[in-house]
Amino acid sequence: MQNDKSKWLGTLLIISSALAYSLSGYFTRLITLDVWTVLFWRGIFGGLFIGAYVVWNHRKGLGGAILAMGVPGLWVAILSTLATVCFINALRLAPVADVMTIHAAIPFMTAVLALVVTGEREDWTTWAASLMALLGVIIIVNPQASGGYLSGYAFAATMAFAYAAMMVIIRKNRHVSMLPAACLSAFLCALIVLPFAHPLQVKAAAMLDLILFGTVQFGLGLLLMTVGTRLISATRSALIGSLENPLAPLWVWLAFAELPAHATWTGGSLVMGAVIFDVVMKARRRQEAVQPPA
Repeated sequence: MQNDKSKWLGTLLIISSALAYSLSGYFTRLITLDVWTVLFWRGIFGGLFIGAYVVWNHRKGLGGAILAMGVPGLWVAILSTLATVCFINALRLAPVADVMTIHAAIPFMTAVLALVVTGEREDWTTWAASLMALLGVIIIVNPQASGGYLSGYAFAATMAFAYAAMMVIIRKNRHVSMLPAACLSAFLCALIVLPFAHPLQVKAAAMLDLILFGTVQFGLGLLLMTVGTRLISATRSALIGSLENPLAPLWVWLAFAELPAHATWTGGSLVMGAVIFDVVMKARRRQEAVQPPA
């Protein structure tokens, strides 16, 4: 029973993380500063947000929590930083809908990596749902895209692989809190882009948007994802997190009238259907398991 409660909590946390992450396209379109300045302040505010939670959560055991991460924690920080830098660049170089659809390949990548690295096997429903999400990539991405779009697609593909690898590491080391690594990755991102950024040239109005971008979208999304992935499998976490894909272009459409193509609606519907299918099937199996035989 306790295990079922943990899985439902993990599912809820990942859904909430996806809602927060789905605001990425909105803030990227809203803030017109150069991408390096955006990444710098996003990392600073995200790191402060997660860091405050880490200090509050661990209190006197903060030093021990940091040391407990070990080498896996450093890899989580590095992969998270790589995914973040590639993601924001992809959103600037390609349509939000296309970037988020490439993001839909993460569940399939995660399933393969989890099987190879940890031996964690998924049942046929999660594999089927992951392949359904991957199909959305094939439907939407245009192979005749311009050079600028291809650069955006390359950044998006790198982001997807780094994100999948990060989730597998978090799941494999689920006995250890990786929140300090998430905090480190935010500050590491800011440090890496600092030579290219112009942080002191930001006006007060834009700074408020950057604070919201860093805390609500990045900090909260990363925090919820890091905690939730410890409670459910890496593949299911990635699959449920793909709810971000259809939601991101939806917010951009509503705010900026950037209308997604018909193929994007089709791919988004596949992603939504895949997540709903997996969650419903898992719930039905748990219900059948606890019911006494007739």
